[in-house]
Amino acid sequence: MTAPMPAGAQAYPETETDDPQAAVQTRSRARSASGRGGWRGLLVQPVLIAAGTLAFVLWRATAELSDTETRQLGWSALGRNIVDHLQLTLVAGVLVLAIGIPLGVLLTRGPFRRATPLVLAVANTGQAAPAIGLFVLLATWLGFGFGFRSAVVALVLYTVLPVLRNTMVGLEGVDARLVEAGRGMGMSALAVLFRVELPLAVPVMLAGVRTALVLLVGTATLATFISGGGLGLLITTGVNLSLDALLVSGAVLVALLALAVDWVGRVIEHLARPKGL
Repeated sequence: MTAPMPAGAQAYPETETDDPQAAVQTRSRARSASGRGGWRGLLVQPVLIAAGTLAFVLWRATAELSDTETRQLGWSALGRNIVDHLQLTLVAGVLVLAIGIPLGVLLTRGPFRRATPLVLAVANTGQAAPAIGLFVLLATWLGFGFGFRSAVVALVLYTVLPVLRNTMVGLEGVDARLVEAGRGMGMSALAVLFRVELPLAVPVMLAGVRTALVLLVGTATLATFISGGGLGLLITTGVNLSLDALLVSGAVLVALLALAVDWVGRVIEHLARPKGL
C-alpha cells in the first residue's frame, strides 16, 4: 500500500531512469518554471547598465576638464579605445572557446586523460602568474613584439582555465549510468557525447564561459602596457598624470563593459541551454 502524501506536498516525476534522453526531458519539465523566472531576472541588469551609461554621458557633457582630459575623453578617442577593448575581448574570447572546449572534451576521453595533469598545470600557471608580468614576458619572448597580437595571446593563456576546467567538470559530472545506457541502446561514442553528455554538461560549461568573458574584459585593461590598446590607456594616463577624471572614467567604463558582457553571456546561457536545464 502506498503511503498517503502529506498535505501541501507536490508530486514530481521520478528522475532516476536508465534512458539518457528521458533524463534530459525529465529535467526539462522539472525546471521549466525556474527558467521562466530567470528571464525576468535578466531585465534588471540592462537597466543598471543604461543608467550608468547615461550618468557618465551627462557627467562628460557638463564636467570641467583639462586639455589632456578633454582629448582623452573626446568621443572619437573614447570610441576608439572602447572598440579596441572590445576587439581584444572578442578575439581572445573566440580563441579561448576554440581551445578550451575541444581540449576539455578531449581530456575526458580514454587515453587522453593521462595528459590532464600536464595541461591543467600549464593553464593554472597561466592564471596564477601576475597578469602584468605575463603580458610583458610574452611580448618579449614571442616574435610578435609589443601590440595587439601579443596581448591576445596573453589574454588567452590567462583566461582559458575557467572554460577548460568547467568543460571537464561538466562532462565528468554526467551520471555514468546514462552514458552506459546510451551505449547499450546502440549509440556510438560520438553520439553519446553529443546527445547525452554535452546537453547535460551545458550549464556548467556556460558558467565557465561567462566567467572567462568577464575576466577577459577586466584583464584587457593591462594590454596598454604592451601597446595593445583598450580602456586601460585612460587608467594608466590618469595614474601617471594624477588626473582623477581619466582614472575614474576608465574604471567606470570597464565596469559597465564587464556588466554588459556578463549580461550578454547570461542571455546566451538561457538561449543555448537545453530547454529546462
